[in-house]
Amino acid sequence: MLADDPLGQKRERFTEPLPAVYVEAFNNIISDPNQELMVLENDSGDIIGTLQLSFIQYLTYQGGVRAQIEAVRVHKSYRGQGIGQKLFEWAISRAEERGAHLVQLTTDKKRPDALNFYQKLGFTASHEGMKLHFT
Repeated sequence: MLADDPLGQKRERFTEPLPAVYVEAFNNIISDPNQELMVLENDSGDIIGTLQLSFIQYLTYQGGVRAQIEAVRVHKSYRGQGIGQKLFEWAISRAEERGAHLVQLTTDKKRPDALNFYQKLGFTASHEGMKLHFT
């Protein structure tokens, strides 16, 4: 699904076998109790959607926890069929179950369709995000 993503095509490596950095990252994520992955499959067992949910403890909000949604992907042939909404319903439910006081995400400004989707789910653009990339 990363290959379906125009931004991912520029920053990811698509080779066989899968580069070891992806396997290492996956193993690190699944061994971290503050990370959860949701993977949706169709009836044939093909992966059709993914979402990573991270739980971040911090000092503000009385030592609160926030949930961060990352790595949302829906296979191109399944878009528009409610898969993304199911992923978000799961993530929001899990965040509430784990006591997070909010769920947040970032989206690239070059993704107007994603921005509209998130707004329809009730997310608001409440902050201006910034990044510092390392070379």
